[in-house]
Amino acid sequence: MNQEMDVQLGKSKKNLLHNNQFILVMILIALCVVLSLVTEHFASLLNISAVLTQMSINGILSVGMTFCIITAGIDLSVGSVLSLCGVILASCLQAGMPGFVAVTLTVLTGLGCGTLTGALVSKGKLPPFIATLGMMSIAQGIALMITDGRPITGVLTSIVPIGSGKLGIIPNAWLLMVACFVAAYFILNHTRMGRYLYTIGGNEEAARLSGVRIPFFKASAFAVSGLCAAIAGIVMAGRLNSAEPIAGTGQELDAIAAVIIGGTSMAGGEGKITGTFIGSLIMSVVRNGMIQLGVGSYPQQVVIGSIIICVVMMDMLSRNRKNK
Repeated sequence: MNQEMDVQLGKSKKNLLHNNQFILVMILIALCVVLSLVTEHFASLLNISAVLTQMSINGILSVGMTFCIITAGIDLSVGSVLSLCGVILASCLQAGMPGFVAVTLTVLTGLGCGTLTGALVSKGKLPPFIATLGMMSIAQGIALMITDGRPITGVLTSIVPIGSGKLGIIPNAWLLMVACFVAAYFILNHTRMGRYLYTIGGNEEAARLSGVRIPFFKASAFAVSGLCAAIAGIVMAGRLNSAEPIAGTGQELDAIAAVIIGGTSMAGGEGKITGTFIGSLIMSVVRNGMIQLGVGSYPQQVVIGSIIICVVMMDMLSRNRKNK
């Protein structure tokens, strides 16, 4: 009896060590402990609130990015769509539109950009890299044309609570991000859409033979990404109290990093939204830790790029071992 219990306990420990999310949580705890020891303010309530605020925008973008990467795609346009949506929001408010109308048009802008990109990928048969690279340039160009390259300020007072307000020490933006993760968890784990997205990413030909409407569901993944970019644009505009046409520059890299750190495979068909949540939190802790340590913004980009390369290489090696 005792021997059987020892065997089962050994198996449980082995499974735990091979659990990607358990490892991520251990890494996160280790990072927090080390940064608390080597910096003065990392563990302060004010800084914890800052970490959550910083996480909110990246987390919302990462939700949409997860949908795309699960289908073996990628969305490089989310940063530019975020910028465009912020500009649309500010422009609508500047024109005297009610806040609800301005927010609705902003959400529709992001949704439209994502849907168009999805149509180019699913119907036009463009590689996701090319389609989203093109949309990135288009969205950035439109944002710059609307603003003439200058930020729009003084009209976003009603939006500020979304980006900068707090419930105690918990930022409102972080609560909105959590709502996005909860919705994504339900879709990916309890709906037909979620099952089909995993099937498409795992084996598109098998999905086609099973009667899955691949163009529709592929386009839906990019539409979700565009929607998340719009929500993130609203949050960032509220946080900055201005709409800058280049506000989202580089945000796509952090979103991709959060998703792949969270265990979603770039090859598609694998990954969990809970892993993306942990990955996004790790990214925010790493960013904040580097700031606390006095690391400049340029070296930070080197670190983030290195993390992306290392994690993708580890994913490829892991898949190669499984296929042998």
